[in-house]
Amino acid sequence: MVKFRLGAFGCEFLVAGDGLQALSQARQFQPDLILLDILLPDLDGVSVCEILKRQPSTKRIPVVFVSALSAGVTRRTVTMQAADFFTKPLDLPRFERRVGELLNPAENSKRETPLS
Repeated sequence: MVKFRLGAFGCEFLVAGDGLQALSQARQFQPDLILLDILLPDLDGVSVCEILKRQPSTKRIPVVFVSALSAGVTRRTVTMQAADFFTKPLDLPRFERRVGELLNPAENSKRETPLS
């Protein structure tokens, strides 16, 4: 569903079957954004994110967790500098809005924000 919805906005995807493949693809292709599950074979998503954030070539790539797990994980992802965390089932409008913000940060900084 995510691939279909974001594909309509012109997003292209690489899909990794496990954590080690995700690391390899991130290093090789330098994507604009990484959507990452926590439960992955070989190397879990939390470990993948920690490794990506320690490496100079991948530390600036925003990582968004999309997982069925939620309890106790949110605080740890914030500590790891993940850009965001979404639980399944997704709130698709919020998810799409957040992905748009991460993919187009310059566009979002031009928007006027109301004063509170």
